[in-house]
Amino acid sequence: MFENVVGRIIIILFFYNTPIVVSEIPSYRDVTISQGVVRGYRQPEENIFTFENIPYATVPTGYKFYSAPLPPPTWNGTFEAIDKKTICQQPRRENTIDSNIQVQCLIVNIFVPHGEIKNLPVVVFVHGGAFLYGFGNSRTPKNLVKSGKVIAVTFNYRLGPHGFLCLGTKAAPGNAGLKDQIALLRWIQNNIEKFGGNPNDVTISGCSAGSVSVDVLAVSKMAEGLFHKVIAGSSSNVNAFSVQTDPLKNAQLFAQLLGFHNINDLEALENFYLETPYEVLANGTVLLYSRTDSVVLFSPCIEKDVGQEMSLDESPVKILESKNYTKLPMLYGFCEMEGLFRINRFDEWKTQMNENFLDFLPPDLGTSLKKRKTLANDIKEFYFGKEPVSDSNVSKYIDFFTDIMFGYGMLRSARLQLEAGNNQLYLYEYSFVHENDPFILNTTNKGATHCAQNTAVLDDPNEKTLSDEFKKMKAVMRELWLNFITTGAPVPQGSSYPAWPTMSLDRSFMSLNSTLEYRDALNPESVHFWDNIFKHHYIYPKPPDHSTRSEFELSRPL
Repeated sequence: MFENVVGRIIIILFFYNTPIVVSEIPSYRDVTISQGVVRGYRQPEENIFTFENIPYATVPTGYKFYSAPLPPPTWNGTFEAIDKKTICQQPRRENTIDSNIQVQCLIVNIFVPHGEIKNLPVVVFVHGGAFLYGFGNSRTPKNLVKSGKVIAVTFNYRLGPHGFLCLGTKAAPGNAGLKDQIALLRWIQNNIEKFGGNPNDVTISGCSAGSVSVDVLAVSKMAEGLFHKVIAGSSSNVNAFSVQTDPLKNAQLFAQLLGFHNINDLEALENFYLETPYEVLANGTVLLYSRTDSVVLFSPCIEKDVGQEMSLDESPVKILESKNYTKLPMLYGFCEMEGLFRINRFDEWKTQMNENFLDFLPPDLGTSLKKRKTLANDIKEFYFGKEPVSDSNVSKYIDFFTDIMFGYGMLRSARLQLEAGNNQLYLYEYSFVHENDPFILNTTNKGATHCAQNTAVLDDPNEKTLSDEFKKMKAVMRELWLNFITTGAPVPQGSSYPAWPTMSLDRSFMSLNSTLEYRDALNPESVHFWDNIFKHHYIYPKPPDHSTRSEFELSRPL
């Protein structure tokens, strides 16, 4: 399996016949994959091997820039699989200052336990970032791998318009970033056994946009058979930002934001995206980070058939309703106060919410302006009553964004899975907070924010200085996740944790906090409210429509 395993090399000097260890050199491991030999290095403090920055596919250029990825490069000699901080094109953020932004960014990182291993379960982490930013190693899974129970994988995929421009043309058919993810899963099927992993026991995991990705892949025919379990956290495939309701409209809107106005000429619009330097497009996506309607414009889409392989050919809701897809074990849930994700906008948005709550309605609700205004009034009254949005009801502001952006969509998707016959779904709500979590604005309360469960499972750069309580919680979360990855159940038989049955129709779930408690009926009041709205007003996402726009669509402001 391993072609060349070099043990730890210790440099020893002798001083008056007394050996003194001066330094030690990490050992390396050579592995032959389909592209050539890759060399990974042992991390002394972690006692694991890492193989990083391996290209798993190639980004096409020119006219095919927005198309599916091409096969990866091959090489002679040995590829030094070390971290080069490669990330896909995106605006610079605080955690990417030292990164190497490249067009050719489709790289994979593999984390392998030390020792002779064979047929270990594999977990693949899909990073989040609203499909606009992020990279594979933004959080690493070294502590999971140190258990010796799994091999872990992180990777990059194309972002923003580069990954999710969806014009329904041969040049920009849509979902290039999703097809990157599928290319990565195919690469794993072809190569992971050489690292000691089992290609027949692959779990895909993600949070936020990463969760959307794995939940979409779970119903994608193109991805079928490439993985065997799913961990989805803090977003589903049916949320408003998860799949574009009207991808052509979104492409037009973004082009207009950047100063291009010939948006109704499809050929001209396509040329705008092909000819504008991608750095300009990527930097322009900062305008999308805080849209009031809870969408980001560029995300997976329903593809129009242009004679190419399609990663998503129907709305996830319709696929779930059809029951015609492969049912897999799923670990599925969100955090108690996901809406804290929007708390930094409260002072700015409270006035806007009082003046025109319609601005905060997602585009997948209501088919006319009149209906949308009525819905907006009903929703505002449900959360805030007759009171204005103010400092005195900030908790209701959090509840609104928890439900509309993340929570309700996950519960809706989970129920559709159950109704389709998936009896292997484990539902949870994560509510643990620790001493360093900030108090909620204008209150003395704290809450578990967006993707806090993912933070608990993956590595923390300040791991050694965390409180004992948080260290204990991280240990519990890692054990639950490892149990699911290795057995398909977060609490297998014989575990000391409370029994965790699969979800029932009343949305039974595990409350994940300092203590674990299995409960019934997660968020019954808000679920009943939103069920009624979506039953009568939901708009199914559609592929790019090249026909004449409706009067309503033409009248909507860009």
